[in-house]
Amino acid sequence: MEIEPDDEGTANVGGNARLTGSLGAAIFILLFIEGLTIPRVRQFISWHVFVGVLLIVFVVAKIASTSYRFARYYLGQRDYVEKGPPSLVLRALGPIVTVTTVAVLATGIGAVLAGRASHWLPLAHKASFIVWFGAMTVHVLGHALETPALALADWRRSRRGSVKGATARLAILAVVLTVGIPLAIASVGWSHHWQRLHGR
Repeated sequence: MEIEPDDEGTANVGGNARLTGSLGAAIFILLFIEGLTIPRVRQFISWHVFVGVLLIVFVVAKIASTSYRFARYYLGQRDYVEKGPPSLVLRALGPIVTVTTVAVLATGIGAVLAGRASHWLPLAHKASFIVWFGAMTVHVLGHALETPALALADWRRSRRGSVKGATARLAILAVVLTVGIPLAIASVGWSHHWQRLHGR
């Protein structure tokens, strides 16, 4: 089955790559900030939870973006087929990165909500983090050269018009932030509330 674009540029492979790159760069920055809180996580639990919840929104958006690319490629959309898939290593690593990322975020939120009522969730969070860290390190190195250029392209006027849809992509990033920040702020409050309940 081969899907043909309705007109020139409908597929907008470059636009998808830029959006994915922008989301990836934002996730990398957030992960760096999250990593800074880990050595003293109890002291910085509010920041740890805030950044973690904000990460969830960006991760969901990136999974959607990358899933769209793979779906179009495997359905035979011409422009995506011509661009080709990522390297075999990155393709094999993709599902592992996705599953372990979801596991780290889910067990982290679960551990915060459960508080002292659960012993296995913190252990599962740490175990999934170890596996995730190894997979993510290879993933980041595999995209290290292309991601900065893709992430910054829509912010440069000289390059904005070279791939259509820059305004829409920037709007998507704005929506992700608009949804993510209030959720992250609210999460700090309910995480402390649940910790007090389970700490009694």
